Amino acid sequence: MIAQVAVLHQPAFWVLGLIAVTIIGLAKGGFIGFGILGTPLLALAIPPVQAAAIILPLLLVQDAVGIWSFRKTWDAYVLKVMLPGGIVGIAIGYTFAASLPDSWVLGALGILSIVFGAYRLWIERGGRAAPAVEWPAWAGFLCGTASGLSSQIAHAGQPPFQLWAMPRRMPRDVYVGTSSIFFGAMNWIKVPAYAALGAFTPSNLIASAALLPVAILSTLLGVRLVRRIRTEGFYRIAYALLLLVGVVLLRNAVAG
Repeated sequence: MIAQVAVLHQPAFWVLGLIAVTIIGLAKGGFIGFGILGTPLLALAIPPVQAAAIILPLLLVQDAVGIWSFRKTWDAYVLKVMLPGGIVGIAIGYTFAASLPDSWVLGALGILSIVFGAYRLWIERGGRAAPAVEWPAWAGFLCGTASGLSSQIAHAGQPPFQLWAMPRRMPRDVYVGTSSIFFGAMNWIKVPAYAALGAFTPSNLIASAALLPVAILSTLLGVRLVRRIRTEGFYRIAYALLLLVGVVLLRNAVAG
């Protein structure tokens, strides 16, 4: 069982919850990477695992909105390579949940995100577009594994996914659609593990249901906004967000 606190009468939870769910919704709508800030933000008010448990049902709905919005644009090869790795990563995260320090995983992700984000911003400085890079399939499988592991721990699976998928320079909508399907599958696979931990209490589910309208509206807003950004601008924003996420993950790892 996970550590939990009563949330329904906590003003701080509702304020941070509204902000966190809005951020995640914008990310699910297409601002890839931004949503990783949601769980740490909500964890300022309640235990981190409980925060992840409340957010998970919302992610399932937001994933559905994202998948429907970009249902005609996705890359089958990326999913074929990364989904098996993601399943392995979730299994590792669940199996070693009691012995694997979260700070180690989040710290490593933070360092990788900072280095990769800064590197890509550097080579694309001045508006220049970097050529597409197709790393080997085994690297995609490993990134998928790392994504599943970090997603199981803290819904923090975006950085490893981005490390392999973003250099391929897929069209904006194809990238967003592929990411939506990948993480939609990952989040459904995580449901049994969270249920086994006793995460879906009546109080947590009521909180999730109360935040659901904000989750849907913010995702639709993200879809609308991201479609107004050209592909080159989209990738520069994504790399900058990845760099920011790396700083947040590293800070949380050190603090933890």
